[in-house]
Formats: sequence, structure tokens, C-alpha cells
Amino acid sequence: MKRLLLLLVFAVMALGIMAQSDKAESAFNTYVYNEEYQVYLDLCLDGEGVSVPGQDVFGVVPGYFGAVRDSRKWLITSFKHSGKNSVKLDIVNDYGSEDLTAVLTYNAKAGTYTLKQTEGSRLKIVVDRKWVKIPTELEFVPHDRVADLW
Repeated sequence: MKRLLLLLVFAVMALGIMAQSDKAESAFNTYVYNEEYQVYLDLCLDGEGVSVPGQDVFGVVPGYFGAVRDSRKWLITSFKHSGKNSVKLDIVNDYGSEDLTAVLTYNAKAGTYTLKQTEGSRLKIVVDRKWVKIPTELEFVPHDRVADLW
């Protein structure tokens, strides 16, 4: 009986440790939104990836940047963790004509994300048939899905 109890205690402790490490990794498996520009990031950086809605030709990618008012997407082609709470992203537009590098940082205390473009083209979207440049630094908050925003 003591062995069983001891085994059970170790199992519960192991599950707790695994849950903590999964939580750290899952910070970049999320859907985040910026209300001011009505843009979002859909991320799955754990290896599974995501499909870009309406653009299945790209297959599964680590994530993408999109806008509520624009059907174009910016695809995350690769990423590299650059610290406990940040990841470096390589991003390209869906035509392949523009690319950039950005760093996405998870602000654990605030529960927000900051995307900072560091090199290359500027992220831009179309609003009312005009190009709108996205600021080089933008804050996002977790959100359910873009379908809830329309």
C-alpha cells in the first residue's frame, strides 16, 4: 500500500512538472489580436502548424498574420526561440514578393504579446482599397478567433 501511495505521489508530481513545461511552450501556440488595427496572429510553433484559411496551397505553416478587413495573409515560414519568452519569426507575404524578420515577445505578467519588426519590408494590409502600414511595434492580446470579430 505504501508503494502504491508513493508511486501515486511521484506520478502527480511528474504530471505537475510536465504541465508547467507545456504551459511555457504553449505561450506561442495561440491566437492573438490587435483591436486598433484589427489584425491577428494565428500561431502554432510546437511543430503541428496551422493551415491558412482559403489558401490551402501553402500547406501547413508555423503561423500567419492576417487582418479582419483584408483577405491577404503574411505567412510565418520559420521561427527560432530567442529566449524564454521570445521567438524570432521569418515572415513572407502570400505572393512571396516581400519578407521581413520580427521578434514576438510574450509578456507573462500582462498576458500580452509584442511583435517588433526588425528587418525587411513593413507589414501592411489593405483597408478601403488603400495600403495601411502596420507599426513596427504592435501589442496583441489573446483572443478566441477572428470569426468572433466580424
